Amino acid sequence: MIFMKPIVAVVGRPNVGKSTFFNKVAGKRISIIEDTPGVTRDRIYVDTEWCGRDFTMIDTGGIEPGSDDVILSQMRSQAELAIGMADVIVLIVNVRDGVTAADSDVAAMLQKSGKPVVLAANKVDTPGDPPMELYEFYNLGLGDPWPISSVHGLGVGDLLDEIVKYFPEDAEPEDESDIIHVAIVGKPNAGKSSLVNKILGEERVIVSDIAGTTRDAIDTLYERDGKKYMLIDTAGMRKRGKINENVERYSVTRALNAVDRADVCLIMVDATEGITEQDTKIAGYVHEAGKASVIVVNKWDLIEKETNTMRNFKNKVKEGFNFMMYAPSVFISAKTGLRVDDLFDVMDAAVEQNSKRISTGVLNDVLNEAVAAVQPPSDKGRRLKIYYATQAGVKPPTFVLFVNSGKLAHYSYIRYIENQFRARFGFEGTPIKFIIREKGEKK
Repeated sequence: MIFMKPIVAVVGRPNVGKSTFFNKVAGKRISIIEDTPGVTRDRIYVDTEWCGRDFTMIDTGGIEPGSDDVILSQMRSQAELAIGMADVIVLIVNVRDGVTAADSDVAAMLQKSGKPVVLAANKVDTPGDPPMELYEFYNLGLGDPWPISSVHGLGVGDLLDEIVKYFPEDAEPEDESDIIHVAIVGKPNAGKSSLVNKILGEERVIVSDIAGTTRDAIDTLYERDGKKYMLIDTAGMRKRGKINENVERYSVTRALNAVDRADVCLIMVDATEGITEQDTKIAGYVHEAGKASVIVVNKWDLIEKETNTMRNFKNKVKEGFNFMMYAPSVFISAKTGLRVDDLFDVMDAAVEQNSKRISTGVLNDVLNEAVAAVQPPSDKGRRLKIYYATQAGVKPPTFVLFVNSGKLAHYSYIRYIENQFRARFGFEGTPIKFIIREKGEKK
């Protein structure tokens, strides 16, 4: 079963200490998701844990540059976002400022939402009895205000204890081991929702020519020929400079989360636009995540056909996605249904390859043949020696090469070894990961 972590959204006016609280909770335990070059994955969320409960915390930020909105309307949009996507909402206020009009307005919205809301009164920086100003915040109607100091960490643990209480219980999951999770990713208006609707035969997902209609990752269970698929339609991912709207930023966050929990990703490309830089950036994230993938060229019905039209476009696909030559491409029309049925056989094969295991004996036979055919590189009289290889894992297939010197294991020669493995074992539709370890080196 692939679980979605509970989402905790942090809202509040600028300068109430939201980001300081965010960073305090993140601490050193947490792995902040770094920016992937060209893909908008700003540090607006962190995966962390408290008392053994994993969750994702989102900082809804202050006023975005370029926004003409006043503070009140910005706060309202942030609160609307939190209401829509969060399991628990934390409203942070500044105890020194007292209750402001913005605090009251957002608190009223959150109260009507029915979502669990935890009120944190920040900047209570001295231990002991809370200041009298704290009691003013009962007027917000959100229950007890929890006094905290984001700077010093006072009261933060107690606040997290309260937040965790609202997380869904870890019930016994229904067995989903036989369900293939399919994330459909790509630029806005590439036809992702149209593809889902064509597969399902119904208007399950809103389809619009307006880019960015899909605001969240939408899961739909689909069964075909005895196999179950969870189709995850995601928001389109724009270039960084084109994302001004906070709601779209978080839509991209959810889309990338969908990639993380997918078994296979369909990378949608608009045939009428060709392969764009943003297409390659999105594919790059899927590749780095180690996911099985299929490149889906949509709107093929709109392309005027001549001799070798498809072959020429396939060459452009290989050129644009030269870092993932292993990914098969399927040319479809989500509108007419052209070759949509073919996707499932290709997806199934990619998922199978992503989980393929090779026995150590057979693996080393191929490795020895490859080394004998092309001598490893050398430097200053010392030559690379690859003693043996073993498979360390799957999803993606991961191989450990034990060598005499990691510095001699040049990228180009490891790529050669990869190509030899692919030629012998297939691995179509999946990346391969290599770990170089010097013999005797500790794990």
